[in-house]
Amino acid sequence: MASAKKIAIVTGASQGIGAAAVAAYRKLGYGVVATARSIRPSEDPEMLTVPGDLARPGTGAQVVDQALARFGRVDTLVNNAGIFIGKPFTDYTDADYDAVTGVNLRGFFDISRSAVAVMLTAGHGGHVVNVSTSLVDHADSRVPSALASLTKGGLNAVTKSLAVEYASQGIRVNTVALGVIRTPMHPVETHEALAGMHPLGRMGEIDDVVQAIVYLEQAPFVTGEILHVDGGQSAGH
Repeated sequence: MASAKKIAIVTGASQGIGAAAVAAYRKLGYGVVATARSIRPSEDPEMLTVPGDLARPGTGAQVVDQALARFGRVDTLVNNAGIFIGKPFTDYTDADYDAVTGVNLRGFFDISRSAVAVMLTAGHGGHVVNVSTSLVDHADSRVPSALASLTKGGLNAVTKSLAVEYASQGIRVNTVALGVIRTPMHPVETHEALAGMHPLGRMGEIDDVVQAIVYLEQAPFVTGEILHVDGGQSAGH
């Protein structure tokens, strides 16, 4: 039997933005299913951790199945898991392509398809939030990133497509498009240069991203939106 408590699934949830999103949804009173390739069990009874590689076919569906088995419903999916490999285009290998498209596209497709199906069956609407990059619409010669643009550009496009397809069923689909966020993946010695890539003159903080996701969660009239959280990067420089 489904609980009355709303349930959110967060991918890439073991650290950084994903872990912060998990904490934010718990603060909102949601039960949370947190998934990542490597994630520790939680002692929180309102949180289920599911280890798994979303690049593998079927993993996303299994995460949704476990959410249903534990909580009986899925209300929100935060597609935070992603891989970024920055190289000149001709230096990319087939393995790079498989890695990036595996998580950024197949991972999105597999888990989103299953989550939306559950939302449709339940009939109480839902919300999908994707994480993209401002490099999609503001390419930067200092950051060669064709695979990021190829995959995250696809997420931007499908956000609008799905938002329109499912608006009449009360399912909203939005995306946050990020500038450079201060996470452990960026060494401290690079921070000054990375800050200079944004008109506001600083890197984004994880909290900047989470606040945007929470805003979208609580904005029932907003769907099909690509919300730039990038210090003005996409506006120009």
